[in-house]
Amino acid sequence: MSLRVYNTLTKQKELFQPVKPGQVGIYLCGPTVYKPPHIGHMVGPVIFDAVKRDLQYKGFAVNWVVNITDVDDKLINEANERGTTMREVAERCTRDYFECLALLGVDTIDHFPKASEHIPEIVAMIESLITRGHAYATDGNVWFDVATDPDYGKLSHRTAEEQEAGLRDLEGSGKRNPQDFALWKAAKPGEPMWESPWGPGRPGWHIECSAMSMKFLGETFDIHGGGMDLLFPHHENEVAQSECATGHTFAKYWMHNGLTKVRTKAASGEWKSEKISKSVGNVIDVRDTVRQWGAELLRYVLLSTHYRSPIDFSDDVMVAAKKGLATFQRLFERVHRLTGQPLPDKGDDIDRAAAGLLETDHAAYARSMLALKMKFLEMMDDDFNTAGAIAVLHEMAGEVNAFIEKNDLERTKLPELLAAVTAGAQTLKNLGVVLGLFRKLAPASPGQDDALTGKLMDLLIQLRQDARKTKNFGLSDAIRKGLTEMGVTLEDRPDGTIWRRD
Repeated sequence: MSLRVYNTLTKQKELFQPVKPGQVGIYLCGPTVYKPPHIGHMVGPVIFDAVKRDLQYKGFAVNWVVNITDVDDKLINEANERGTTMREVAERCTRDYFECLALLGVDTIDHFPKASEHIPEIVAMIESLITRGHAYATDGNVWFDVATDPDYGKLSHRTAEEQEAGLRDLEGSGKRNPQDFALWKAAKPGEPMWESPWGPGRPGWHIECSAMSMKFLGETFDIHGGGMDLLFPHHENEVAQSECATGHTFAKYWMHNGLTKVRTKAASGEWKSEKISKSVGNVIDVRDTVRQWGAELLRYVLLSTHYRSPIDFSDDVMVAAKKGLATFQRLFERVHRLTGQPLPDKGDDIDRAAAGLLETDHAAYARSMLALKMKFLEMMDDDFNTAGAIAVLHEMAGEVNAFIEKNDLERTKLPELLAAVTAGAQTLKNLGVVLGLFRKLAPASPGQDDALTGKLMDLLIQLRQDARKTKNFGLSDAIRKGLTEMGVTLEDRPDGTIWRRD
């Protein structure tokens, strides 16, 4: 099956054919860094991290760009409220954003261009638009003339009336049309500014993304991504100004992820879902969530819904996902216990082992695992369906566990069959890594010491065993209960007691 991608521009799935064979350029709209990041800011990066990993797995060379909007009215307002500078606000919030990306294992981004560092490219693009008759200057401002673009609205598929909804014709602004949008804003007293042919000022929001994406990916690139809330006016304006400036297609495929909603219970007892918003006051801090639930679980949740669908975020969702993710953790621990070796980060999967198994009584297991591997890849080929791919991983886990039970490997531990189990589990892990799962992610607190944690757990397990030997069951039960309340599970086995973080 060939990769097909849902293109917002055409409103249908299309065969993916990159601009340059074997190479893929991706631009994802990044944050406006005026507030600390919340869960909603992580959805796009986690999704496109999985997209890039899948494309690399398929053999593509991928160049992924995520911009940092560090010049904007919101930053100026935040700086004024805090009595500091726009630059200080931007640098602090950018550091927070990078830390949250690291927590969730988003480590495949190639470039983080900042708007403040690309003023010359922005000015040059505005000059090109003026020269081509698509923009006009007035009173130190420069506006894009929407009336000169007959294709305006082709991305969001809005009518002229819908496009004008919510727009204001600001008195004295010099705009010819309410739809016209700012490419350059004349500076007000005390505001950050850069010199330009139209006087001191700063760029508009939309032009920043066009200039930066083209610098790193060229005039035409493959995939432009972002949240559904950016479709209009931000992405619509990007398309218009970019294609009017160059005369070429801007991005071939537009991918928009669904918005993140917080599910809460109202005073009436009814459940309601609301988009994460600072104005509503329902933002969820990334680091607090990672401390409470763990980075991998949060990533697992964000990938367990198809990227075009909204994500309902709640404690109930996290609890249910926790049980799902634990399925894989238990399987990896089981294989480790049976073989005496943990699965490596990279290892041979079922393909190599299948050749030998197909000539034995265990051919059905080999065929099933090979079919499930193909099914996983087909899910990812179908518009990067990570939710479907995760469901296949659960099928694989069930197949491996069933093979262990059927052959009584907990007791017999036959080497040739344990090799088949290892190959199956390794296949599952390798495919999970395509989604960015089953890796060691950074702890939420830099000072966390896993080595010390392990030693303390060994001590507690020994104290509990000593208490049981002396029939001090009250102390033994108290240790188990206390650990359970802290999110640690003890599992007593014939060969000893193991522990895991839930």
